Amino acid sequence: MAKEYTDNSFDINNTKVLTVLDFWAEWCAPCRALNPVIEQLTKEFPSVDIAKVNVDLNPSLSSQFGITSIPTLVFIKDGEVVDKQLGAQTKTKLADRINKLL
Repeated sequence: MAKEYTDNSFDINNTKVLTVLDFWAEWCAPCRALNPVIEQLTKEFPSVDIAKVNVDLNPSLSSQFGITSIPTLVFIKDGEVVDKQLGAQTKTKLADRINKLL
């Protein structure tokens, strides 16, 4: 199961491995559709830190990453944002993106 980060529990400076943040909201249908894909990716890529961030509950973290639409996936490597994906994506596309960044 994907972990959840909050305004108080995530610090980009502490990212040691490839990190994927899924910015989502409970009311967002595309976000809910993406959830099973995120769960599958957490199992397929155990060395990648894949986590969810609820934008309604974590406005500071959402603002820090410039989230203006959801779902948005933010890819972080070595403490730097290296990619962003807007909208729901297929598992294949997301797995390919993760593999390229590893």
